[in-house]
Amino acid sequence: MPTTKNSDNIPSHIAIIMDGNRRWARVRNLPEGKGHEAGAEALEKVVEAASKIGFKTITVYALSTENIKERARREVLGLFGLMKRGYNTKLKKMMKNGVRVDILGELNGLPKAIKMIIEEVKKAYIKNESIRLNIALNYGGKRELIEAVKEIVKEGVDINKISEKTIDRHLYTNGQNDPGLVIRTGGYIRLSNFLLWQTAYSELYFSKKLWPDFGPADLKEAVEWYQDQKRNFGK
Repeated sequence: MPTTKNSDNIPSHIAIIMDGNRRWARVRNLPEGKGHEAGAEALEKVVEAASKIGFKTITVYALSTENIKERARREVLGLFGLMKRGYNTKLKKMMKNGVRVDILGELNGLPKAIKMIIEEVKKAYIKNESIRLNIALNYGGKRELIEAVKEIVKEGVDINKISEKTIDRHLYTNGQNDPGLVIRTGGYIRLSNFLLWQTAYSELYFSKKLWPDFGPADLKEAVEWYQDQKRNFGK
């Protein structure tokens, strides 16, 4: 993996909306499941490249609450099946190589087998941790904020003491830096309910490439684009 032109200006956290798996399969006259399989291959390569570049955290949008509600049941079940296979063939390998995995999202309502995998991931000991991989699964940014507000109300926090830090502590990403860079593949220019609070000052990079075609060289290009941006944070 080639290094970026400025190794001193690397965002500690990047987020990726992995869009285009189904379209990738359709243009090749393949079943949509093959697109998701190719997307899983792309993720493995991109995470490895991200670790080499020097990111500390990468958050990927795997499955939204809307996906689960709106997509055909057969496709959703196929995705869960791919996740089970991917845990044994890819995720365990990544964890063995120093990738700490966390799951962001609403876990209630997920299949029992997926919940068991999530529990195993949480308990796993990671030797020589190189990067954290957050997988947003059954995730929705609006739901995350609603749940955060509910928890704050339950705790009886004084309304005058509620601050940005209060909200931060009740998000799935509690304790993590906000992403400096958000990458979306697939050509669409929108966030699709992803990390709505955390991306307030993120740089947004949109690639026309479908996710299975997005690789280490494309990641490098996105980071170098980020390095050329002037970040004012409202100043």
